[in-house]
Amino acid sequence: QVQLVESGGGLVQPGGSLRLSCTASGFALDYYAVGWFRQAPGKEREGIACLSSSVWYADSVKGRLTISRDNAKNTVFLQMNSLKLEDTAVYYCAVEPVGYEPVVMGCAPDDYDYWGRGTQVTVSA
Repeated sequence: QVQLVESGGGLVQPGGSLRLSCTASGFALDYYAVGWFRQAPGKEREGIACLSSSVWYADSVKGRLTISRDNAKNTVFLQMNSLKLEDTAVYYCAVEPVGYEPVVMGCAPDDYDYWGRGTQVTVSA
């Protein structure tokens, strides 16, 4: 059974940093594309950082957020620096199986089948 659990969210001041983690269980992360998504109140869920054979970042987070993975720990990370008020949202990780061959995955939420429940990030002074 595929399970993803996010952690590391919280309250942070503008300009601060957080590191989100997404730990997978029930499967090996090695053959999955991984992504981080967020949903702010009243807005649609959006992809912000996705990693397959290549890495993709939304323009709004480029240079501030970094996605990484540790397959040995079955964990995906999102390092968030220089946080802004508009980064406030529920952050979700998601994965999609891609097999053994290199595959470039996009970052559209509809492309990912397995999701965690999310972790709240609030940026406030």
